[in-house]
Amino acid sequence: MAEVTLEERGRALEDQFFEKENAQKLAAMKEKLDTQRSREDLRKASGMSDDAVLDKLVSLGLRSNTIAALSLVPLISVAWADGQIQDNERTAILQGAHGKGLEQGTDGYELLQTWLKTKPSTELFEAWEGYIKALASQLNEEQNRLLKNQIVGFAKMVAASAGGILGFGKVSGDEEKVLNQIEAAFPR
Repeated sequence: MAEVTLEERGRALEDQFFEKENAQKLAAMKEKLDTQRSREDLRKASGMSDDAVLDKLVSLGLRSNTIAALSLVPLISVAWADGQIQDNERTAILQGAHGKGLEQGTDGYELLQTWLKTKPSTELFEAWEGYIKALASQLNEEQNRLLKNQIVGFAKMVAASAGGILGFGKVSGDEEKVLNQIEAAFPR
């Protein structure tokens, strides 16, 4: 009778092992499907067709309901260039957010608030660069020029908003480097 009990115990342990393994496989499949669904939703919302760029954006937590926040990454990058965001820079960015339809209470606005509180990794700016390069390849020369002028203009406005002393030194060297990186993301 003891043999049956050991055999039953063995089967129970085996069943438990396979249940755990199946649960892990199901979770992995669900995550993969969620990522694919997020990529497709992001593709529709952004008009982007480059899978590598879309995958990078998804991995950084961007979704179709937060894609508008991506347009503010250059402003965030300039504001954080000197290691902290000044009140005037924050105000300028929030005005830009309002102009993009990012209103308080939306997921995109909450994501933006996170970026304003904690400096994002350089991966976010790199993902924005990839997004801009892919987007630029779908636009004509005039559209690219207008997009570049708008983004660089807003970024310069944020950089200058921190002020300086008597109007001198409004844009720091670190901010200037970020502005150059923003401009370099666009085709020449």
